Amino acid sequence: MNPALLDLQPYPFQRLATLMASVSPVQLPHIAFSIGEPKHPSPEFVLKALTDNLQGLAKYPSTKGMIELRECIAQWCERRFDLKASSLDPESAVLPVNGTREAIFAFIQAAVTRKDDALVLCPNPFYQIYEGAAYLAGAQPHYLNCAAENNFIPDYDAITADIWQRCQVLFICSPSNPTGSVTDLATLQKLIQLADQYDFIIVSDECYSEIYFDESNAPIGLLQACASLGRHNYQRCVVMHSLSKRSNLPGMRSGFVAGDRQLIQPFLQYRTYHGSAMPIPHQHASIAAWSDESHVLQNRDAYRAKFAAVIEILSPVLEVAQPDASFYLWAKTPIDDEIFARDLFAQQNLTLLPGSYVSREVNGVLPGKNYVRMALVATLDECIEGAKRIRAYIESLEQSSA
Repeated sequence: MNPALLDLQPYPFQRLATLMASVSPVQLPHIAFSIGEPKHPSPEFVLKALTDNLQGLAKYPSTKGMIELRECIAQWCERRFDLKASSLDPESAVLPVNGTREAIFAFIQAAVTRKDDALVLCPNPFYQIYEGAAYLAGAQPHYLNCAAENNFIPDYDAITADIWQRCQVLFICSPSNPTGSVTDLATLQKLIQLADQYDFIIVSDECYSEIYFDESNAPIGLLQACASLGRHNYQRCVVMHSLSKRSNLPGMRSGFVAGDRQLIQPFLQYRTYHGSAMPIPHQHASIAAWSDESHVLQNRDAYRAKFAAVIEILSPVLEVAQPDASFYLWAKTPIDDEIFARDLFAQQNLTLLPGSYVSREVNGVLPGKNYVRMALVATLDECIEGAKRIRAYIESLEQSSA
């Protein structure tokens, strides 16, 4: 077996299950704030497009996907990110994928040149696929600590020239999982210039880009930053998007990779061997989803209501604030984050994710330590009930320490 498999750490939810196995919760209905799986209804018109095209299961899908889907994705990107018309060629610069998780992992396998000093840079805390993809591609992950004083965005100015020289891929996650922070235009432009200077690829994971709170201030994307520089070939830059969060379709496993055609085309060759084409009915359903914005607006409205209610309940007892975007609350805990998560489960039958499970210690600092991630994906009523339970637990801590 590949010896790099030994470098892989348990997935956060494996660690959470182990932690929770040590206690028995009270007899209350379970509320899950732990996993980022949207619970809003999937759009009916998308499900209809799926079932209306089930005959497509009788055909092998192409790895490249239907031209109609690629055109639809390119047009969506141009509208959403104010790109130059026809600059994102659906023939060569867009590739449908089976969700961003699969695409992130696969892209790194294709992009990394195996060398002893190869680095893949990623934010810390982070989505663990970045780390595993780096190890199995023959590179080392290099973690960029994200601190509250910098809005949980890495301090890119602190990265030394020798690290940039070894960097083959830089991961950006904006809006961030787990913090919800959005990387601004000036920072993206700076990173593009660094990619030119040191010859590395930027991969921007933007699967939370359509969940935000201010309709006049949508999160900026990497391709948008390229366009602002007149860089309409998107050189060294790729973005990844998904219907999982935007359209409440996590089980459909539909997303796309787009950007620099000089990177997309060899990735297509890799995927041809990888054997991961999107089923034809899913492609038709994806066209329906990417073509409609009304359900996305309704989705954002639902998240706004949940964040407003939960923050109002929790803010008197917990250091918490509305993030820039995404459906996560990243909250500082009054005690150790593992103990907080374990005892909250025992006393209130509510699960959330310890921040230390989604970060790595660097230079004596574990950036996720004493934070928790709450995914506000349940119904409004469940989110309100969950917030009340968290508050009751925290108030019991305060009483016990008084």
